[in-house]
Amino acid sequence: MPKPDPHPARRPAVVTGASSGIGRATALRLAAAGHPVAIGARRVDRLAQLVDQIREAGGEAIAVPLDLADGNSVRAFAGAVTDAIGPIEVLVSNAGVVDPITTYSSSGDFAAQLQVNLLGAQALVEALLPAMIDRRRGDVVFVTSDVAVNPRPLMGGYVAAKWALEGLAQAMAMELEGTGVRVGVVRPGPSSTEQGTTWDVEQVLEVMASWEHFGLLRHSGALRPDELADAVLAMVSVPRGTRWAVLEVQPEAPVEARRTDESVAAASNTTAEEAPS
Repeated sequence: MPKPDPHPARRPAVVTGASSGIGRATALRLAAAGHPVAIGARRVDRLAQLVDQIREAGGEAIAVPLDLADGNSVRAFAGAVTDAIGPIEVLVSNAGVVDPITTYSSSGDFAAQLQVNLLGAQALVEALLPAMIDRRRGDVVFVTSDVAVNPRPLMGGYVAAKWALEGLAQAMAMELEGTGVRVGVVRPGPSSTEQGTTWDVEQVLEVMASWEHFGLLRHSGALRPDELADAVLAMVSVPRGTRWAVLEVQPEAPVEARRTDESVAAASNTTAEEAPS
């Protein structure tokens, strides 16, 4: 079997949802690794700040507004980033939105989450993938969620979208076999990002209680955006000829203090003293 050609020296990358969290951290990681980076999101003021940070560190970056709920915006974004930094070699589809809705919430609220988390991602693939196929190389990475394999209550639209997104990725990988274009999924577990910060206190308490009830909240550990950015970079950096299909990243539980023999004995004595006679 012939050895595949190595990655080209210049590999322009697109990162969506780059105004915060995982997307922002991923853009920084890719730029530091030498990728020219095109970042997209609706919050253009934050994108401008990120571009400045990348450039000050010696990297190459541009920002282009992107609204995944608007097909015209997606097409304009794809054209603008290609014109600015050249043919896109890496697409990191990261943008997402999650609101605490049930599976029987209004169809409008449900559809809004499907539009950003699933349909917008597919529209961007439609715009950028054909050129990768023509060049016979490229990487497409979908950032999903462990709700795709362990659904959580009160996240109806998000769960449906992420399940579908992983199905889309698997079907795409089969369709692209032999083209040189690789498809992979980075699947985060519980993460510390801005998602959920717009929920009110009552919603947060209700959601957390439901997760705990079903055993989905075992500990307080959470992934940091930098740790997931490392996973994305690793996936697109593996030499050609190898494809990482799914990389699930889970937070480790906080390490508990070691209980010494003395502390155990002291606890036992305290318990005995407090017990009713």
